Amino acid sequence: MSLLAVTPDPLDLPALIRSVSGSRAGDGAVASFVGLVRDHNQGRRVSFLDYEAYEPLAVRALTRIVDEIAQAWPDTLVGVHHRTGRIEIGEASVIIVVVSPHRAHAFAACRYTIERIKQIVPIWKHEHFEGGDVWLEGATADPDDESARQTAYRIACA
Repeated sequence: MSLLAVTPDPLDLPALIRSVSGSRAGDGAVASFVGLVRDHNQGRRVSFLDYEAYEPLAVRALTRIVDEIAQAWPDTLVGVHHRTGRIEIGEASVIIVVVSPHRAHAFAACRYTIERIKQIVPIWKHEHFEGGDVWLEGATADPDDESARQTAYRIACA
């Protein structure tokens, strides 16, 4: 299983945990994050989400995030899968797994990953709700914007 993926397929957290941790015998920590489609947003009742991405560019941005993590927390290994297409309420849209010898780096790298995904990965969310639909969120920071990267780092280490 690839450690980085942007896919229309349902996400499998146990499989990603096995892939990330299986190559690192002896690590003491596995941190994970699962982003689920919620049934409400901004006072609206959400029906479902539809994510779009240009997969090669999105994977390149995920690779950049993993490289940044290797600099900040060199004892970690990260796996990230993000789903595209129609995703129903309660289904996972993103999963992140980080392994490390100790929990502090695993937690920080996991949090950093989701913050940077929101900043730089070109994935767009189309929210469908009772009475309409709207495009929400998308990569808003230049990947080379050091200030944005530092903001993600501060949040991860808070």
